[in-house]
Parts: sequence; C-alpha cells; structure tokens
Amino acid sequence: MHIIETEIQGAFIIEPQVFQDARGYFFESFSKRIFEEKVGKVHFVQDNESRSVYGVLRGLHYQRGEFAQAKLVRVVSGAVLDVAVDLRKGSPTFGRHVAVELSGENKRQFFVPRGFAHGFAVLSDEVLFQYKCDNYYAPGHEGGIRFDDPSLGIDWRIPEANRVLSEKDLKLGTLEEAYRF
Repeated sequence: MHIIETEIQGAFIIEPQVFQDARGYFFESFSKRIFEEKVGKVHFVQDNESRSVYGVLRGLHYQRGEFAQAKLVRVVSGAVLDVAVDLRKGSPTFGRHVAVELSGENKRQFFVPRGFAHGFAVLSDEVLFQYKCDNYYAPGHEGGIRFDDPSLGIDWRIPEANRVLSEKDLKLGTLEEAYRF
C-alpha cells in the first residue's frame, strides 16, 4: 500500500498494490497494521455503500461534536470527484479543500479525518461508492456546507445543468456558518 500525504495535514490518498493476471486482480483494500503505522490509529465501526448516477452531488456533510466521523472512502465501480474541506479551528488550512478522483480503475482510497466536511460528485454513468466510518451516524448531529459556496472555490467538474442534489443539500449553509471542530 502506498500512502500519499495531501496538502492538508491528516488527509491521505491510499493506493493499493494491485496484483493482476489473466484471471483478474487482487488487492488488499484495508490493513489495520499498515494504516495505523502510516496514517494513525483508527477504529472503524460502520461500513456504508451508495449507488448514484452521473451528476449526483452529495455533500458537503459532517457530524458535529462527539459524533464526528473519520471516513475511508473508495469507489468499487465508476468514478467520483471526492472532496474534503478542513473545518478544524486553528488549522493553517481551515476552509481549504482536497479534491481527489476515485474510480474503480485507479482503486485509490481517500482518508478523510474527523474535523472535515465531505462530499462527492459522480463523474461516470453510475458509481458504487463505499466508505468506512469510525463513528456511528447520528442524524441529530449532522451539518453541512453548501457545495457551491464561493469561498470554497470547488470545481466539481459537473456542468450546472447536469447537477443532481437533494433538497437538504440545497439548503445547507456557508463555510462562514459551519461548525468548527
């Protein structure tokens, strides 16, 4: 496994070593030992999966306070632009984001630590998206930032006319109004 540091401390891109031959391929998608050695201690308690179609934009979401979640995200099939925004008080990169293309082909994973808002845009016809969380979902403690907040400057790579968002995501506030971790 190759661990790549991003420009924002704590967020990592993980590239597995893929063994491929005429039969297909094999790779280790998670190793607690390697992860803790190179990224840090984590105890995942919940695995989630979603299926979405082209243009779907989910996010930017977070869980507040003691319900904050770190996530290890990956795409099984299709492709997304995955985005994490730093919401940590006092962080030199507060309000900045990391955007990573994840796909079934590149098999990359993205570790989003606690203290970040997270979202993704579907770049392929369809995507199967999986993620591990280190805390359980708590609906009363969710929050978010509007995907198109101009202070974030995120290029979602989806034309405006093709974006598909939930009513809930369209009502999210700005970075200025967001919870600080």
